[in-house]
Amino acid sequence: MRHTVAGQIMLLKERDSNGKKADFIEEIARTSFHTKTLINISRYEDLSLQCPAIVSNFKNQIKSMIKDLLSDLKSTLSERIMILDGAMGTTIRGYGLTEIDARGDRFIENHEDLLNNGDILSLTRPDVIADIHKRFYEAGSDICETNTFSGTVLAQSEFFVEDPRKSGGKKDPEFFDQKVLNNSQLQDLVHELNIQSVKLAKQEADRIANETGRPRYVAGAIGPLTVSLTNVSDPNDTSFRSVTFDQVKQTYRHQIDALLEADCDILMVETIFDSLNAKAALVAIKESGTKAPVIISAAVGRGGETMISAQKVEALWNTFAHIDPLAIGLNCSLGPDLMEPFLRDLGKAATTHISCYPNAGLPNPLAPTGFDLEPRHMHDYIAGFADDGLINLAGGCCGNTPEHIAAIAKSVEGKAPRQIPVLAQAHPLQAS
Repeated sequence: MRHTVAGQIMLLKERDSNGKKADFIEEIARTSFHTKTLINISRYEDLSLQCPAIVSNFKNQIKSMIKDLLSDLKSTLSERIMILDGAMGTTIRGYGLTEIDARGDRFIENHEDLLNNGDILSLTRPDVIADIHKRFYEAGSDICETNTFSGTVLAQSEFFVEDPRKSGGKKDPEFFDQKVLNNSQLQDLVHELNIQSVKLAKQEADRIANETGRPRYVAGAIGPLTVSLTNVSDPNDTSFRSVTFDQVKQTYRHQIDALLEADCDILMVETIFDSLNAKAALVAIKESGTKAPVIISAAVGRGGETMISAQKVEALWNTFAHIDPLAIGLNCSLGPDLMEPFLRDLGKAATTHISCYPNAGLPNPLAPTGFDLEPRHMHDYIAGFADDGLINLAGGCCGNTPEHIAAIAKSVEGKAPRQIPVLAQAHPLQAS
């Protein structure tokens, strides 16, 4: 016990009459464990000099904890295909919620409709969001994403900040700086939304894990924004962008800090349309200091290019390979049939695990889920991907309900995961 952080804190309390130093170290240690972040407390020189054992021990324990999580995930991925969850939005539709449900008492006076703001349901209808996580875990998901696809200050401003264009203004960096990014009420709301979303997912992950004896994980969903760093928004000024890179990084950092504070296991930068936006998110992750595993997933068009930045999948991998993600993959935009050739191309390039969670076909307003493919169809497509050794993680995006995920989980049972390719070592040229 005395060799642990807790034990060292006990010793310090015995020697520290007012307990202030011990309480301070304990608070930092607890925060670090939750965020999986190596906080540099050596900058508190007096405390570091007085408490070297605590500093050393708690840093070593955090490193061990992160290493164990990564080791567990990589070990499982080498043994079997892991299962992601399905579409939060599609599944929410099945509950028949109304605008009143979305607003609750808290947002009854909000000037914008909130029914299309699925993230806000973590606050106004947490029972629904928790039940959705429960259903996906019970269907076989190893990893569920938090209900935070739009959990950034920039994205939530669409619902809580008046659009300046309605009064003849424009959305530009000055607007976002003054009305959005430094809006303390909006910051607090988005922070709370992310914290609550992680808690809802973790309570179901822990419950199902305890019942089944199989670990379940929570991935903090970090989605695309409603603004783009690549896309030209003013044809009369092709240099104009409504936001700056630093502003996008700032909004992502705010979300990432909250997700980590609530102790999510994985960070998932997903549905990447614009690689430059995604870069800002990944820079924010790096600057946070966390060592939590990262999954990167892009949405590509029929030509296999990211929708806005127009990167082919090999270029996508080259852009993010230095991050050393736990996995990289494709999601959304296409059904499994149209996604397959690009999944193959990505698998040839990437030296990490491959994730795949396609839409349930193309949109069809006459279908019950709004998409063509039923669970049996997704079963057959994903089974084919597994048979061909293309994937390490499988799930579903738009149109995929818990029933779809159950079919996907069944389709990969007993099938070997994709083997990560090893790059050939380059040999120096020799003169003849």
